Amino acid sequence: MSGAPTRKHTALPKAQILIEALPWLTRHNGKTVVIKFGGNAMIDEELKAAFAQDVVFLRHAGLNVVVVHGGGPQISAALDKHGIVSEFKAGLRVTTEDAMDVVRMVLAGQVQRELVGLLNQHGPIAVGLTGEDAHTITATKHQPEIDGELVDIGRVGEITAIDTGAIEALLADGRVPVVSSIARSQDDGHVYNVNADTAAAALAAALGAETLMVLTDVEGLYENWPESDEVISRLTASQLEKLLPELSSGMVPKMQGCLHAVRGGVNTARVIDGRVQHSILLEIFTDEGIGTMVVPDERQGESS
Repeated sequence: MSGAPTRKHTALPKAQILIEALPWLTRHNGKTVVIKFGGNAMIDEELKAAFAQDVVFLRHAGLNVVVVHGGGPQISAALDKHGIVSEFKAGLRVTTEDAMDVVRMVLAGQVQRELVGLLNQHGPIAVGLTGEDAHTITATKHQPEIDGELVDIGRVGEITAIDTGAIEALLADGRVPVVSSIARSQDDGHVYNVNADTAAAALAAALGAETLMVLTDVEGLYENWPESDEVISRLTASQLEKLLPELSSGMVPKMQGCLHAVRGGVNTARVIDGRVQHSILLEIFTDEGIGTMVVPDERQGESS
């Protein structure tokens, strides 16, 4: 009997942590969260493992989880290996037909497979698909405007339609869909490379998700970068819209995605630091939000 008080004492902090999570567990049960997996989190082995644990935890906590991924670093490495030069215009990868073959192979055959494997170490949970499957993502050729002129950047797509049927069927079966950001064209039959931040936002809106979470390699949206490294913890859609022209090119698709999501009915969109282990759990289940949260205009006064 003498060991009982010691056991009780050491277990108590664990119980307190679980109880602190209770309001968030209750609030998010049965809700859908779309997570854009990217940045350092998809290269660093420890961060990858922590990400997989977070996703599995959310699923066992009663959330419907959808993961969307790109694969910039892996694509660049594969293009180098194939002797194809990586070129960017307007912040987007110029994607020739040869490059598109490599992009498709890397996203669907390498990055997605690895992520599905990590998740499935914890049980028969994850199922991989691309935007091509069941017309999940349909796109048309995207031509950005640079200095007032439309520029051809090859097989880069602009999303025109989302069909959530396959994803909803997988969620209903208790699975975690892992979606590669490539799409079939509605008009020319080609396959297109789609920005993963944009794809995640479009899927979150189409699914009526509670939350969109975008993993990045920064702490969040900075108040006055580079003069200050103060992170804006919360802002409304209108406030974000005013800031967009001043943002760095890498942050633009992420914050545009957040804006699109909350204007499309998603309750909150968050940019969080994927370099922090278990950042997803910290963001969803504690008061200590670690990134930038975007909310619809009329909900500015509400708590997270």
